[in-house]
Amino acid sequence: MHPMTSEQIQTVSELTQSIRGVLEVSFPFVTVVGEISNLRCPYSGHLYFTLKDETAQIKAVLFKPQQRYLACTPADGMEVVCRGRVSLYEARGEYQLIVDVLATKGAGALQLAFDLLKRKLADEGLFASERKRSLPLLPERIALITSTSGAAVHDFLTMAEKRCAAIPVDIFPVRVQGAGAMEDIIEAITLCNERGQNDVIVLCRGGGSLEDLWTFNEEKVARAIAESSIPVVSAIGHEIDFTIADLVADFRAPTPTGAAEALIPNQAQLQAQLHNITTRLTKTVQDKIAFFRRAIEDHRKILGDPTAL
Repeated sequence: MHPMTSEQIQTVSELTQSIRGVLEVSFPFVTVVGEISNLRCPYSGHLYFTLKDETAQIKAVLFKPQQRYLACTPADGMEVVCRGRVSLYEARGEYQLIVDVLATKGAGALQLAFDLLKRKLADEGLFASERKRSLPLLPERIALITSTSGAAVHDFLTMAEKRCAAIPVDIFPVRVQGAGAMEDIIEAITLCNERGQNDVIVLCRGGGSLEDLWTFNEEKVARAIAESSIPVVSAIGHEIDFTIADLVADFRAPTPTGAAEALIPNQAQLQAQLHNITTRLTKTVQDKIAFFRRAIEDHRKILGDPTAL
């Protein structure tokens, strides 16, 4: 008997599907560095390219929905780090890398981790504008979560005092960088919510590199902000600095000083507005009283003197 007759004969599709299953199970997620070549973007909007090094290459695809999270514009010759999963394109029998996140090689692991978390939380809806809450028009008590040794707390308090010194600010000292900083910030947010004495929370720190600000890119910090029942304002770094906390917070201020300006109304302006409102209200009431007095007088003339009857 011919040996082939004793084997199970598979169709090309069955064999290809089996190979695809092995690839996807064996390589669920991989991180690969290489150079982009043969980049093309057909009518579908998906990006197809080859990722290569000196001795090998692999086909890759970045589907259109994932492109909104790109921190850079891919181009031929660019050295990139890709995070994705290995699969097989059955129509051509070619294995390929399905890219979820792409970052320039120089950005390193932190930038890639940032892009991955950004995409994950965006898909969960944590950045959606619908879930953002409005800030109080006139805060009764502000919780300021920050380091007491930095310039950021001084900048915030200086502007807060200029605008309206009557609004109390409770300072929650935390580490904003390095070991233990994430736990400190989460604990402070939780404590503010448990106390229930503040109607807005401000996360505040000065500028720095991606590494310096990394505490505010931690997933646990982002989820603590999202779960807070009190509106959260992020005032982290300078205007060019951007963190995951900025995206999750109910309001993002460009600087600590900008947070105080956005959150605390100017007392002099409030007094002027109050004076204008009081003046208009007084005039409205006086006009109504004059109107009813005239109406009463008109009716009195019509009725005449009741005693004469």
